[in-house]
Amino acid sequence: MPRRFSNALVLLYILANMVAPLRGDRFSFTGECVAVHDGDTIRVMHKGREVKIRLEGIDCPELGQDFGQTAKMFTSRLLFAKPVTVRVITTDRYGRLVARVSIDGLDGSVELVKAGLAWHLNKLSRDRELSRAEQAARNSKRGLWSHHSPIPPWLWRNRPK
Repeated sequence: MPRRFSNALVLLYILANMVAPLRGDRFSFTGECVAVHDGDTIRVMHKGREVKIRLEGIDCPELGQDFGQTAKMFTSRLLFAKPVTVRVITTDRYGRLVARVSIDGLDGSVELVKAGLAWHLNKLSRDRELSRAEQAARNSKRGLWSHHSPIPPWLWRNRPK
């Protein structure tokens, strides 16, 4: 099945079964975070199903990279086994929902960037709060910014093995 068709089916399913309108073309739902795969990928239980979520606007270090496990633990402490609000933005090429996930008014993407545990994906996101949070983390040398030249995960994933 072509990827575009597959993503369209996923989105149609979500719209029909899992989310309530928020505004315009965006949707939201609440559910319990039941798994944390890595710093920027979680699973949320909603209406008896696990939904895989990719946090929007950021990229955390991979698990094998410096700060990868730290980012996963941070996300776990923030979200795991807690009720979260998921604001769906789109789906990605893997069929995951790309969303902003919040708990008690805290945005998971922003909190990870503030802690120096994620890059703001400024080519995909023009979010000024994420941009300011990354600059503050860089200036304070928090987390991955404590290293002289941290390797972004998109480069680390494509390194020669």
